[in-house]
Amino acid sequence: MLIRPTEVKERVISIDVMRGFALLGIFIVNMLFFHSPYIYFNPYTWYHFPGDHETFKWIDIFVQGSVYPLFAMLFGYGLSMQFMKTQERGTSFAKLAIRRLSVLLLIGCVHAFLIWSGDILITYALAGFVLLVMIRLKPIWLFFISAVLFLLPNGLFHGLMYLITKADPNSVIIYTGIQEIESSVAAYAHGSWVDIFWQRLDDWLYMTQNGAIIIVMLFTIVPFLLIGAAAAKLKLIERTRELKVFWIVTTLITLISGTAIKWIPYLTEANMLTVSFQDTFGGPLQAIAYAGIIALICTVPVMQKLLSPFAKAGRMSMTIYLMQSIIATTIFYSYGFGLYGKVDIQTGTWMAIGIYVLQLVFAELWFMKFKQGPVEALWRKLTYPASKKEKTSI
Repeated sequence: MLIRPTEVKERVISIDVMRGFALLGIFIVNMLFFHSPYIYFNPYTWYHFPGDHETFKWIDIFVQGSVYPLFAMLFGYGLSMQFMKTQERGTSFAKLAIRRLSVLLLIGCVHAFLIWSGDILITYALAGFVLLVMIRLKPIWLFFISAVLFLLPNGLFHGLMYLITKADPNSVIIYTGIQEIESSVAAYAHGSWVDIFWQRLDDWLYMTQNGAIIIVMLFTIVPFLLIGAAAAKLKLIERTRELKVFWIVTTLITLISGTAIKWIPYLTEANMLTVSFQDTFGGPLQAIAYAGIIALICTVPVMQKLLSPFAKAGRMSMTIYLMQSIIATTIFYSYGFGLYGKVDIQTGTWMAIGIYVLQLVFAELWFMKFKQGPVEALWRKLTYPASKKEKTSI
């Protein structure tokens, strides 16, 4: 039996809308990295102008650490949906998933080392391979393993950090690396392509803790994929109307608790403990709340039509994501317009929103003629076995 990708008529629009909104949030956060050496300074003390400080505060509380968990959950949701469809059709899911994740890993490597160091596709691909080992488990076991993987190590880590803070408050101060900042500006704003390549590699090693992300993802990304996979098996998004009370209660609880946790660095002190606690626990709770809000809104037919541009962006999420990196690095790096380090956070945020609006227009026009985004079509061609007839139509 032929394995085929999800057709438009089979798609759940609320899932695509969630992806579309997540892409906007991801771009707003990533823009901080695109136009400045954000990873090397303390953002809580770096911004001196009131407008920049308030813009960062808004991003930090409502976007930073809250959109990538949503995207990770949706990634697990999608993999689980594909698994269930192959079971229904009596086809092999493992071979298909391994091909798709391998190609995703390759695309992520190209993105990370030749375009932008803040790539997330490598991590999603590797985490996806871990999910494959457990994808056949029942939802209750997926939720349980997710809770253990997330709460146990993260709880112990933050408990230990709390004890260290009590013993030596200076040990959790967020330091600013002046030398690293100067190196970034020299490479990205004025350097050659080779200079940018080596700086990009240094940034990737720094952000992934010299590759330790392969281990860390077991406690950060994999749990979200497991939650998404379990939710897909229970069809929690498809059954939003039926489960409206569940979604309303869940959304209220996670939104209030998540947002309260995200405020902690501003109500106490912004240090490595409070900032890490903020993102680790507050971000995922907000992500669940955002999913609930969108799922509930999409139960209203007129809202589905109004949000269809976001759904189309969500349908070509990989294309949109990679386009954002290509456009932003062209604007800020020396081989483009060389604006790195010359744009404030307010301007950068509005640029991200403006570029995303243009991407919505692009997606709308693209789907007038094609059924898939360009990167998604290539991904399909490389990963789905097809008959001769289908090969000519891709």
